[in-house]
Amino acid sequence: MLTAKQHELIRFIQERLEETGISPSFEEMKEALDLKSKSGVHRLISALEERGFIRRLPNRARALEVIKQPEDSTPAPRASAAADSNVVQMAKPKPAAPEPANDVIQIPLHGRIAAGAPIEALEGQTSLPVPAALLGPGEHYALEVSGDSMVEAGIFDGDFALVRRTDSARDGEIVVALVRGEEATLKYLHKDGGLVRLDPANAAYDPQVYGAGEVQVQGKLAGLLRRYH
Repeated sequence: MLTAKQHELIRFIQERLEETGISPSFEEMKEALDLKSKSGVHRLISALEERGFIRRLPNRARALEVIKQPEDSTPAPRASAAADSNVVQMAKPKPAAPEPANDVIQIPLHGRIAAGAPIEALEGQTSLPVPAALLGPGEHYALEVSGDSMVEAGIFDGDFALVRRTDSARDGEIVVALVRGEEATLKYLHKDGGLVRLDPANAAYDPQVYGAGEVQVQGKLAGLLRRYH
């Protein structure tokens, strides 16, 4: 049995996976479910994970996989159980999808990118071997993360951000943003009229606000690699 909010969240995650191949950010989930804070999203995800409806994929940012789903319709509330009106019956689990092939591809590694104050994104001559299963369609490159402003999104100093090249993004997506043509940073993107706000995922940092013409999207976060020493 799931609560209505848990049911709503698992449907939203599955729809976003089918649409983009990438699970939604915590900010997007918070807004979609009209929650007041991301801590509510964390609690819902933990509950769904404990019940075996979703799982977090290791070494990836925003990596959620739906293992089983609730049935398509919510049964009518029972007259004798008004207190249970916010729960829904669950369908039988669907078979897990087969694991993708463990092919490895090489993508360009372009220096370091800030998860803090913007720093220069350096063009490098090296490449990074990446499991093909971590990447969706499109052209990709990698950047080494520097700083801790995205730790609440699971992105840490020294991680490798896997980025799909694009010059556009929707509100709430994590992007590589080139600021004033000189410095690059990894942040949540929000547009507000003629302004662009780059939000961190760390309460110790303040959002960065720029004019729309000062920020250029150079890619969207597609995955994450982490080295353990």
